[in-house]
Amino acid sequence: MVSISEQSQSQSQSQSQSQSRTQAQPQAQPQPLPSHSSQSAAPTPVHPPQSYATHDVTNQAPPLSPYDASDDPALLEGLRREGAGWAEEDLRRLGARAGSAEAQEWGEQANRYEPVLRTHDRYGNRVDEVDFHPSWHHLMRTAVGEGLAGTPWADERPGAHVARSAGGLVWGHTEAGHGCPTSMTYAAVPALRAQPDLAKVYEPLLTSREYDPVLRVPTDKPGLLAGMGMTEKQGGSDVRTNTTTATPAGEPGVYTLRGHKWFTSAPMCDVFLVLAQAPGGLSCFLVPRILPDGTRNTFRIQRLKDKLGNRSNASSEPEFDRTVAWLVGPEGRGVKTIIEMVNCTRLDCVMSSAALMRKTLVEAGHHARHRSAFGARLIDQPLMRNVLADLALESEAATTLTLRLAGAADRAVRGDAGERAFRRIATAVGKYWVTKRGPAFTAEALECLGGNGYVEDSGMPRHYREAPLLSIWEGSGNVNALDVLRALGREPDSADALFAELALARGADARLDTAVAALKDQLAETDQVGARRLVERMALALQASLLVRHAPHPVADAFCASRLGGDWGHSFGTLPAGTGLDAILERALPGRN
Repeated sequence: MVSISEQSQSQSQSQSQSQSRTQAQPQAQPQPLPSHSSQSAAPTPVHPPQSYATHDVTNQAPPLSPYDASDDPALLEGLRREGAGWAEEDLRRLGARAGSAEAQEWGEQANRYEPVLRTHDRYGNRVDEVDFHPSWHHLMRTAVGEGLAGTPWADERPGAHVARSAGGLVWGHTEAGHGCPTSMTYAAVPALRAQPDLAKVYEPLLTSREYDPVLRVPTDKPGLLAGMGMTEKQGGSDVRTNTTTATPAGEPGVYTLRGHKWFTSAPMCDVFLVLAQAPGGLSCFLVPRILPDGTRNTFRIQRLKDKLGNRSNASSEPEFDRTVAWLVGPEGRGVKTIIEMVNCTRLDCVMSSAALMRKTLVEAGHHARHRSAFGARLIDQPLMRNVLADLALESEAATTLTLRLAGAADRAVRGDAGERAFRRIATAVGKYWVTKRGPAFTAEALECLGGNGYVEDSGMPRHYREAPLLSIWEGSGNVNALDVLRALGREPDSADALFAELALARGADARLDTAVAALKDQLAETDQVGARRLVERMALALQASLLVRHAPHPVADAFCASRLGGDWGHSFGTLPAGTGLDAILERALPGRN
């Protein structure tokens, strides 16, 4: 990190060097005007004088990289608290790599040079492959190698799923698109366990740390990636309206599919979990790109989506025609089979939103430390400190909730029934709220850079375009809010688990106690119309309870005052007078203010 004094010294040296160069160059001689006389020789071209610098570049922030993406007290404290302190050394190493100039450039290039679809080879054979820039493969190889795909399912250590989420929080500082195939691979493992014979073959490969992007027979590869094909044109999230059919092929467990999918990302994955209508109803199937005999399965990619953001990641529209598939779980139980998968991918949406918040906060803080206006650094100006502190509260609440959800997931898969019930409702609550906060957060962080933040070179527009996606994928806001109502109605133990969690902070803050009491009253009278309002209040109470228990008092107090106590405006930067801005900023951007 370049200090202010170092930056000033660098600028002074630059000015001195510029002056020396200017003094060393001869003065340009005036050129005679060309004559228009017909008797004169051809006019001599007028050359401009040698170029001089018109100004010195000052008052611009130096590059942020290299920096440590794991340098976040809320992250490290949560890692230890949720049982994965053993992973801290690796997380620190990954954080340094994520903040390196090389990794940041990979993220930029993977989005600048977008995936390209090749439907046919040069001879006219159908291949349906997508070519990616080498930077995509560098990102993927690192993510898989660091255990950010399916690895936790093969790790018996308590906290393995927490370590993965923490890794995603720091590696997410590079770019978000490649997090899609790693997330789907992670989520595919528990779904595949509904069919033990398939899990026996594929799970060791899906939990591998080896990245192999070439399409070939899955069992011949050192590691696999899994994708998903769930939604169709006519139904979207309403997968029960799917029209893709699955016909028994005569061999036990083998079917052929005919139909389409509307939004299938990462089409170069090795295998896909697909929903289709079997004779017994909507069912889940495993579809490999390459069949065991080495031939290509029918997976006709019609086009790649032209998306708002997430440009590094190819999202496709495949069609199936006599596509070979293997049944996963019983016929007619497709939704039940994939429900565990949905819990995993929703957690990753929360994680990715939290990573995006932290990344853009770091960018905004870095700019404010090095940019001056009206006689003072931005970071020293009270209103900017209010904005950054407000963003810091939101970021810490998102990170803390992400790690709590990851801890619940880790303990749930190891047999903790209470954590399973908490995870059921809290993941949907977190998915709704944290991903909803992402777009407003990234917009405010971008604005901290002013016009510099609005140009592509800053990277902030890419982050801003990414933010809305996480609220859409794995169920939009309404879908998740209604899922919370469904959990309350069908699984009352989930509500009990949520309130048991909130009770751990009882008596620590009167505003939180009041919010929890009001939440209990609201449960009995909420219908679909009020679902979003209910879930928002659940999320704020849950985040506040975690901060009251685990964050320093200035952080917890400011969060409760603004988010629960009503002493807040309608935009970031409206924290009340008397808020401990200095303590909040010192925690969020340690040693740099």
